[in-house]
Amino acid sequence: MSVGHFGDWSAEFEAERERRAARGEPDWRRGARLPAAVWRSLQRFQVGEDGDGGHLIAKADRAGDADYAAAVRLFVAEEQNHARLLAELLRAGGVPLLSGHWSDRVFVEARRLLGLRLELMVLMVAELIAVTYYRCLRDGTADPLTREVAGRILADEERHVPFHIDRLRRFLARLPAPLRPLAVAGWRGLTLAATAFVAVDHGRALRRLGVRRSRFLVAVTRDAARVGAELRATRAAPGPAGRLPRSAGRQGVRPAAR
Repeated sequence: MSVGHFGDWSAEFEAERERRAARGEPDWRRGARLPAAVWRSLQRFQVGEDGDGGHLIAKADRAGDADYAAAVRLFVAEEQNHARLLAELLRAGGVPLLSGHWSDRVFVEARRLLGLRLELMVLMVAELIAVTYYRCLRDGTADPLTREVAGRILADEERHVPFHIDRLRRFLARLPAPLRPLAVAGWRGLTLAATAFVAVDHGRALRRLGVRRSRFLVAVTRDAARVGAELRATRAAPGPAGRLPRSAGRQGVRPAAR
């Protein structure tokens, strides 16, 4: 049973894969130089991006929409490519990869216990945090290789947000009308809590990138408000043409003057 235009999303993911192949790899031979705090932060984000996505794919298969399941596989492949890019960046800087981290293990295990709807809501939190984080990384360092890698990942993450919005709006439409704003409010509360944790946990790296914890929190919260409005809307979902407005987060994470 088809529930929408997820075949269009598959086409978008496949077109991006072709653009990525035509563009080629960053020049890893350049090496990378970053403050130690930023390297430590990147090690942990690399662990978070890694994974085979098997549980998410299985849930998408059970949802009964072959187009959506195909699009999820392509989404997972992009996330795996992010992990690979970050791993190569760490190697270019002579920094070892982590085998794991407790915060990622907790996040993954919690997601596996959830159904597809709740897992996507948790994933949306991670995507919004990632959008702001990679924008901070791209704009807050002068290292050319790091800026290129962060920019590539950021462009993908900005596309992932409307992809998840498309599916979540279909889920929320099945709820009784009075429950929809409550579900969105609960999701925004989860986003606030998770962002506060990341802002504190990666605070040293953010400072080295010229961003205060409070500005990071405000940037993600602003984007979450926009996404919450999209989730509550009754008009047609944005489809592949939709994007998270770059200006929304950029206002809150512009590196401070040094």
